[in-house]
Amino acid sequence: MPTASKLRFPPGYGRATRTIPWADVQGRLEAATAYWLSTVRPDGRPHVVPLDGIWVDDVWWYGGAPDTVHIRSVESNPHVVMHLPEPHQAVIVEGVVRRTSPAHELALRMAAAANEKYAHYGARNDAATYASALGLFPTRVLAWSAFPSDATRFDF
Repeated sequence: MPTASKLRFPPGYGRATRTIPWADVQGRLEAATAYWLSTVRPDGRPHVVPLDGIWVDDVWWYGGAPDTVHIRSVESNPHVVMHLPEPHQAVIVEGVVRRTSPAHELALRMAAAANEKYAHYGARNDAATYASALGLFPTRVLAWSAFPSDATRFDF
């Protein structure tokens, strides 16, 4: 469970007076069908791309072809930022991407989550789909729904 604290802002931005419960932020991350991933190319230029993904066990799981810019970028520099599309219901995830081999039970839950969320695509995932998966392991999450009063920082 991450530690929550109120975000601090420069003068003129207002101040946070309360924090958002982590369960609310988890719910937004689980329900989202689109995510924006920001990476840094090996030459230092930024790159951002919209992606599908699933939030399971406080990790964002996603994929892509090995020759895509975002995959090549995380292989060079695994530090990334991912955020949800809605700016007034902000969720911003900072962390490190690692390629992992999830346990079979976790891979089954990941496949079930993807199949439910993206059923309209017609693809059917199974545990083998996630035998080798990219996971964004968060170090910090920033979130709010009534800026600035509930602007919250979660540290992992």
